[in-house]
Amino acid sequence: MSATRAKRSAAATLATLTLLLAAACGGGGGGPADRTSPPGDRVLAVKIDNVGAARPPTGLEEADLVYLEQVEAGLSRILAVYSSEVPPVVGPVRSARETDLELLRQFNRPTLAYSGAQGALTPLIEAAPIDALTPSDAPGAYFRGGDRPAPHNLYLRPGDIPYRASGTNAAEGIGLSFGPAPAGGSPVGERTVRYPAASFTFTWSAGQKRWLVTMDGSPARTAAGGRLAAASVILQEVTVRPSDFGDRSGNRTPFTQTVGSGSATVLRDGKAYEARWSRDDAASPTAFTAPDGKRMAFASGQTWIAYVAR
Repeated sequence: MSATRAKRSAAATLATLTLLLAAACGGGGGGPADRTSPPGDRVLAVKIDNVGAARPPTGLEEADLVYLEQVEAGLSRILAVYSSEVPPVVGPVRSARETDLELLRQFNRPTLAYSGAQGALTPLIEAAPIDALTPSDAPGAYFRGGDRPAPHNLYLRPGDIPYRASGTNAAEGIGLSFGPAPAGGSPVGERTVRYPAASFTFTWSAGQKRWLVTMDGSPARTAAGGRLAAASVILQEVTVRPSDFGDRSGNRTPFTQTVGSGSATVLRDGKAYEARWSRDDAASPTAFTAPDGKRMAFASGQTWIAYVAR
């Protein structure tokens, strides 16, 4: 583990001590679920709440990949993907969406941790090539924290599920490459992604060599109080259309189409690079290429992917 990773892990562990104590004293009732992970199950994806009452998140800074999705009423949710390392606590955990099923097909049958889903979507989840993990599936791995009201206080202890970190970066596992910056690019200090009722701003910090994250106008922080920051940010232009599902308030759930092709902007090292993305089918990984057709190289560290409606 690098020195930077070690410092981040230590801070995160201190910040989640209260949650771990809560889990030990009043946790989910029973030990790990009697489940067997399928062969090749190397990725843990966790659906994370992202409204104001759910912040700051716990364990998000340890994810290899952070996906930003639009959900009902123009709000956002986060899908955090772990493979190289897994923190002791992740959350707050919320419900899955249809978008997650297509997105996750490229990860070779991952474990998806989520709080539940509406009944109409459940058959699709059960048929998908994922290892679905809800509190009903693994009651001993989930607990309610006392730091905020329900439903924004459900947390997962990854150490109490069959999944084990592979030590391989999940981004590399789907074909993303890391290395020196390509030629060209335009200097940029800040970029913002807006959903109808949510926004994300990425501001370049030359001192930290990271893109500092701002959510809905406020600095996004870890549970330890540090800033959430990305080494690379991908602004991926996709088709977002209404799905066949909705919430109890009558809001239609957006479906983000991650199969196909389109334009993207890659932020790294204080510059913006124009790129293309392509994904032939749901079982294929997403390829990002530079205008010359070569694979785009990303900066070493956490990668954030924000889906932008075109």
